[in-house]
Amino acid sequence: MGRRDEAAAFRGLWSGLRESAAATLSSTDGRWALVSTSITALIAGSIAFLAAGTAPGAGTAAQVSANRALLPYQLFLKLAARSNAQASYAGFGPAAGPVSTPPAAAQGDASSALDDALTAEQLNEDQTPASDTRTVTLDKGDTLVGALMDAGVADTDADAVVVALQHVYDTRSLRTGQSFELTFAPADNTPTAQITYTPPSQAADSEDDDSASAAASPPPMGKLLSVTFSPTVDHEITIARGTDDSFTANDVQKELAAKYHHAGGTIDSSLYLAAMRAGIPADVVVDMIHMFSYQVDFQRDIHPGDKFEVLYDYYYTKDGQPAKQGNIAYAAMTLGGHKFALYRYDAGDGDGADYFDAKGQSAKGFLMKTPVDGARITSGFGMRFHPVLGYSRMHKGVDFGVPVGTPVMAAGSGTIQFEGHENGYGNFLLIKHTSEYSTAYAHLSRFVPGLHIGSHVRQGQVVAYSGNTGLTTGPHLHYEVRIDGKQVNPMTVKVAHGRQLAGRELREFKADRVGVDDKLASMPLETKVADNTSTDLRAGKD
Repeated sequence: MGRRDEAAAFRGLWSGLRESAAATLSSTDGRWALVSTSITALIAGSIAFLAAGTAPGAGTAAQVSANRALLPYQLFLKLAARSNAQASYAGFGPAAGPVSTPPAAAQGDASSALDDALTAEQLNEDQTPASDTRTVTLDKGDTLVGALMDAGVADTDADAVVVALQHVYDTRSLRTGQSFELTFAPADNTPTAQITYTPPSQAADSEDDDSASAAASPPPMGKLLSVTFSPTVDHEITIARGTDDSFTANDVQKELAAKYHHAGGTIDSSLYLAAMRAGIPADVVVDMIHMFSYQVDFQRDIHPGDKFEVLYDYYYTKDGQPAKQGNIAYAAMTLGGHKFALYRYDAGDGDGADYFDAKGQSAKGFLMKTPVDGARITSGFGMRFHPVLGYSRMHKGVDFGVPVGTPVMAAGSGTIQFEGHENGYGNFLLIKHTSEYSTAYAHLSRFVPGLHIGSHVRQGQVVAYSGNTGLTTGPHLHYEVRIDGKQVNPMTVKVAHGRQLAGRELREFKADRVGVDDKLASMPLETKVADNTSTDLRAGKD
């Protein structure tokens, strides 16, 4: 058939179709039939499309939605893989640098993981993110400003925090190991989309560089909201950002509760060690030693088997943390079968509380027998061979073997008469108590700043520190008691006692004593050894 015959046949076919269409559209029934057929085809196509989306393997509704939204991206991956299996693919996610090419077998997994991540983000986009917190600890040599900046705080905010803190706390008192809790507003980590291209030869190197950069860079922090720390167990300071972006510091004293303890035990070597084994705080033990220092020679009067007991209160925070020492209401020592018991009483006359025996006699003597804590006598009063001079001569005092720097207390209230270097005495201190009595302290390492000749000191006040100056063979304190300028034995000299309660004060004291005795009778004696693996005996007890 020639080309003319084919053209004639096509014109005949087209003419027939046109005549048929014209005949169909010329009638009302024909036109409605055409519209009905078109609508039916459209509905059938829509149903088929929806059915394909719910077929097995199509995923959940959320995944279907995500897959439709990411159809261009998936199409790009498929097209790129078909055209070149080794080509780098486009990265679609947070702007964090180039994305390397995954293996061809893993491309489907990569796109699926990305789709799942974006879907999860869409599901969680209405949730309000929580605040970020970070704990910072001051290391040796750190400043607060530097530590805050290292934690991600802007330099202007770090400076403002320190300025606000100085209104309620002396920042020079901050010490190494102090921890701070920082609260930040949520960081703005909204992901942004980008498409990048990495040449195949650089893909592996890029992946390694990205991993190292992510590991080295700390997560971004939002705006600083507050800084909180506790300089002491009973104080909490918060520096908070206000609505005007300025910082204000607030120092809150924690509510403390006082609880009584009744503890005691048997002495096998020293009172201090025995009391610590019973779980008694060290500061309470030291106060108890001071109470009996006028009546007891802790070097010679205490022997194994002697006993002690103490009733004291201690303050605790709401969570049970020991905060600070209270007062000793009662303490007793049984030495060689003889019991020494002392009760606390405050007459309200401005002199403060004092300790008295059961008859109202003050425990305080005119002078203390031992002006240093934890001392042992290394040389007594009398004739001895002098270890430095090499011959025997009178030792007109008592030597206490203590380490250099041990605090030395005034044996009684009085006025400093001499302070300085005095020949073989080394650094020497002389305190005049009355027209007759004075005490001397020798071989000192240094004196307490601010004290000088003419200064008034109280009994028990730290006035100097033990040392090794002058004619000595080792660190110790040389202590003398002088009467009318003549040295006497401090261990045997008889000195006046403190006051004796009488009248109203005695009646009040006896009433208080009965209350203390009732409490002692109602509370069991704590004697258990405290260690790091058991409950501390200082835990609160009602």
